[in-house]
Amino acid sequence: MKIEQIKEKLKTEEYDFLRQDQRLGTHIILLTLGGSHAYGMDQAGSDLDVRGIAFNTKEEVLTATDFRQVVNVETDTTIYSFQKMIQLLTANNPNTLEILGCLPEHYLHLSEIGKELIENRKMFLSRICIHTFGGYAENQLRRMENKSTRLVDQAKREAHILKSIEHAAYDFKNRYYPYDDSDVKLYIDTAVQEGYDSEIFMDVCLKHYPLRDWAGMWSEMRSIISSYSKIGKRNEKAISHDKLGKHMAHLIRLYMMCIDILEKEEIITYRAEEHDLLMSIRNSEFLDENRQPTSAFYDLLNEYEKRFDYAKENASLPDVPDHKRIREFQMYVNERIVKGEF
Repeated sequence: MKIEQIKEKLKTEEYDFLRQDQRLGTHIILLTLGGSHAYGMDQAGSDLDVRGIAFNTKEEVLTATDFRQVVNVETDTTIYSFQKMIQLLTANNPNTLEILGCLPEHYLHLSEIGKELIENRKMFLSRICIHTFGGYAENQLRRMENKSTRLVDQAKREAHILKSIEHAAYDFKNRYYPYDDSDVKLYIDTAVQEGYDSEIFMDVCLKHYPLRDWAGMWSEMRSIISSYSKIGKRNEKAISHDKLGKHMAHLIRLYMMCIDILEKEEIITYRAEEHDLLMSIRNSEFLDENRQPTSAFYDLLNEYEKRFDYAKENASLPDVPDHKRIREFQMYVNERIVKGEF
């Protein structure tokens, strides 16, 4: 679907909520494309995803409340509040960082503040992206391998689980009561469970530690382990609808985007240079006659994993975002909201 057609589609009754919802309308900061259209990976029949940001109201700013987001399931549209978007961008959330790296023509509406937010996008970038993008990539790999009937080597699968837990645990100290790295260690060793070659072990030495915080961390780790065991009918359905190639393409795309952030300190959502490669993956050219990922795909994945590892070791990004600049920008926008300038 061409951009002119998309703009006309947004004028139809189906998208009236953009104009009629009191949280949206003139409060919208920006609207842009999401999903396959944003990445340049759309094809005939691809769903249209719309993403955006809207100002909070004066009342919300002064009372510290927040509508957080507006979701219209029928049109696959999500509009985040300004306050919520700042939180997600500061956390280097991949699904929201990409909103600031779209092609200029993909912004369906762009206000003055929207332009300023895009111009200042580098203030959000930090080495946190290693763990957020890495976590998303691990999740995509898990979904891809669960949706194939390929028998993943058990030891390799255990390594995937540990890496996913490590990405999640990166933020534990910010959300739970702090502990020293030596207090909680996770590692892989020869399995004691029957039927396993290797498995994850843990050494824990916590004293006077809040039980609820430990329960929260343990719940998150347990959830990751459980998710690796869920194959079931949903995955069989994905195979029959040829979605495996799509998961494979998005896995590689995540690595591409994070490598750009680490090496170039840029958010590049539309993958023009890699378009042909990504589309060949999406269109099942890396699947064998049994509709399983080929060895060539795993060679490609291994290449990008190595590039990612090198980039994260050599990146000059700060450990955390520029909180001072972010707060100043947030105050600048909120002050103008209170003054009624929007």
